[in-house]
Amino acid sequence: MTVESVKPEAPAPASELRVPPLAGGRVPVLGHGLKLVRDPLAFMSGLREHGDVVRLKLGPKTVYAVTTPALTGALALSPDYKIDGPLWESLEGLLGKEGVATANGPRHRRQRRTIQPAFRLDAIPAYGPIMEEEAHALAERWKPGETIECTSESFRVAVRIAARCLLRGEYMDERAERLCVALATVFRGMYRRMVVPLGPLYRLPLPANREFNRALADLHLLVDEIVAERRASGQKPDDLLTALLEAEDENGDPIGEQEIHDQVVAILTPGSETVASTIMWLLQVLAEHPEHADRVRDEVESVTGGRPVAFEDVRKLTHTNNVVVEAMRLRPAVWILTRRAVTDTELGGYRIPAGADIVYSPYAIQRDARSYADNLEFDPDRWLPERAKDVPKYAMSPFSVGNRKCPSDHFSMAQLSLITAAVATAYRFEQVPGSDDTTRVGITLRPHELLLRPVRR
Repeated sequence: MTVESVKPEAPAPASELRVPPLAGGRVPVLGHGLKLVRDPLAFMSGLREHGDVVRLKLGPKTVYAVTTPALTGALALSPDYKIDGPLWESLEGLLGKEGVATANGPRHRRQRRTIQPAFRLDAIPAYGPIMEEEAHALAERWKPGETIECTSESFRVAVRIAARCLLRGEYMDERAERLCVALATVFRGMYRRMVVPLGPLYRLPLPANREFNRALADLHLLVDEIVAERRASGQKPDDLLTALLEAEDENGDPIGEQEIHDQVVAILTPGSETVASTIMWLLQVLAEHPEHADRVRDEVESVTGGRPVAFEDVRKLTHTNNVVVEAMRLRPAVWILTRRAVTDTELGGYRIPAGADIVYSPYAIQRDARSYADNLEFDPDRWLPERAKDVPKYAMSPFSVGNRKCPSDHFSMAQLSLITAAVATAYRFEQVPGSDDTTRVGITLRPHELLLRPVRR
């Protein structure tokens, strides 16, 4: 998929700008935060009925929700808005303020230049052998008839691929398991802090707060271990961690330790969380839609002639890639995003004051019946060229757009397609008693507890 630039229209005169309507259903103190906690996906999906831009109250704060594909594209591409707001404030405890995920302006541009070479399209094939090895090891580790705990398995393979490709580290299952457990706690706590911003109450020594702080500390300790081991080794492999350790700031001086730490956090944690969540949904898709799992198997065998699927095959796996895209459409790992207005501006004819927070939901945008026929149906063929052209611009942006587009989009798609091809070729999947594939909502979306039984093909 390609993304074109939005041509900004001349702003309307201030006298013609409207105040966005206020969404109904708010309650005292919490505002709309209570609805976001109780059923956030339904709440965000229903906002378009009230307007293209809608005002929300989250605690004492007024937040503006954007509900149309065109306006989310304009929001992402306009210099009038920066990365900030409730989502990013809640993530600062994990990502810090020095990393590429949360930086703005010149710092962000410099950091993008540092990490971008690792994710260039021509750099991705060098990671192919590692992706192949990990995808096939995942399938080989599973035994027919045994129950797969999909959360830990998905995190394990996501962390191993990121660590081995980008940090050239031998980070084995123990660290992947630590990351899985800690991230589940941290992201749950960060989501709570985002939708119910009660400030000082989250500093009280309550059990949930203590659990959150322990998990956050272990995540940062894990990153410190990775950086310290590389420094102690004296090795300088051609990878992203070496690039960070040798990077310079705007004055030509080495970047600080905190920035190195925050950059590694941004590489290893949100990326692993989103990729792992998508792998879980892909496994759920293979179990729920065996007809598409069979089509993936047949496509792989027609391309490979029966040999193990390889990285070089991925571009030829049209249906497999479309299965991945359709899974991301219906269950995007990142379901909510925020921006902050840096100046008094307008969006869709509405007045947006400087400092205002804006929120939008890729989940709601990508499931909207105005953009998709049979919008709730799992239909990978909607991404065939003759049908994909009918999808409105910005109605599908799983990696965002503009200068905040995820730099690892090609890297992530390659590993997701390769893993899907490898496991669907080896097994059919069935859910087992106790499995719960309903959606668990945090800062990312994943199944509550997906348990599958592999059946050898």
